[in-house]
Amino acid sequence: MPLDTGRVSHLSLVAEGDRDEAAAVASQPSVDHGVDLGEALQAARLFHGMTLQDVADATRIRQAYVEALEAMRLDDLPSRPFTIGYIKAVANLLGLDAEAAVARFKLEAHDEAEPLRAPIGVARQRDPRLGLLLAGGLLVGGAIVLWNVAQRAMTHDTEPKAQVASQAAPTAPAGAAPVQAGGAVSLGAPLPAPVESTTPTPYVTPGLEAAAAAGGSADAVAAAAKARKEAEAQAAPEAIANLGAPFKAKGAMYGAAPVDSSGVILQARKSTSLVVRGADGAVYFTRWLSAGDAFRAPRTPGLVADVAEPGAVDVFTGGVLTGRLSAPQTQLGKLIPAAPAHPATAPAAPAIARPQ
Repeated sequence: MPLDTGRVSHLSLVAEGDRDEAAAVASQPSVDHGVDLGEALQAARLFHGMTLQDVADATRIRQAYVEALEAMRLDDLPSRPFTIGYIKAVANLLGLDAEAAVARFKLEAHDEAEPLRAPIGVARQRDPRLGLLLAGGLLVGGAIVLWNVAQRAMTHDTEPKAQVASQAAPTAPAGAAPVQAGGAVSLGAPLPAPVESTTPTPYVTPGLEAAAAAGGSADAVAAAAKARKEAEAQAAPEAIANLGAPFKAKGAMYGAAPVDSSGVILQARKSTSLVVRGADGAVYFTRWLSAGDAFRAPRTPGLVADVAEPGAVDVFTGGVLTGRLSAPQTQLGKLIPAAPAHPATAPAAPAIARPQ
């Protein structure tokens, strides 16, 4: 008897293991899930059975930032470049398309610094009355100029000739000897110099010499003054009040373990960003440090610390405060203290005979 398959709409020939995997992939949320990107990230995280702390531990992002990203609370997140980096890291962890996630974030949270695009299909038309007003203004201005030129020409032609002759004849200065026709010219005694001819002391504009030495701009003067202050602070580390104070943990501790530490600790005095790159330029560590957070530098050679505000980061060497960062980029290897030189072996003292 033939098998009746009239009611079978679809015959699946997928094995049992493949069916489970295909169903799981089909039900996995995508970047376009939900009303916004935060809801899509939350759905993907719940699909994988991960908590906010799991995502924070895997991506090295603060749990508060992950929670704010899922809730799309942009005011609780750091600057826009850091937020985009967090979105890529979370999307890659949850198996989503990182570029698509960033594109959706830019559409939903438009950057005010970027210019808005013009609407599609709308033609730009100018008001015809604007052109008429501009042409009329040009005609009126031209008429005024022509009238002034004509008045000047007429006034110049009607000047009396006597005035022109009086201007052409120079007036003899007072006290000068009269010129005798056909004879020698006798000169009188020299006249004293008028009071107005005395030269006053030149006025020197404050900061003019510094501006000329720094390139002639106010920004160059400010940059030169800032560089001079940084050089003075670096040359005189004793200006720090608590120089030599022991290190005290006041916040979160990042970086290497104590056994792998190079002996250098960077502690933020106030909120600032810290990016540590390797010798090849790869990012070794990046985080926004709050006041009290510290980074323990490892023994890896060639690391460079990049901070937004150098004066906000204290440097501890060997467990005591030795100064502060003086430049936005600093090689951590230069902060490691040099090992003390071994003293030369002193000669043995001669033996002294004791009395018996």
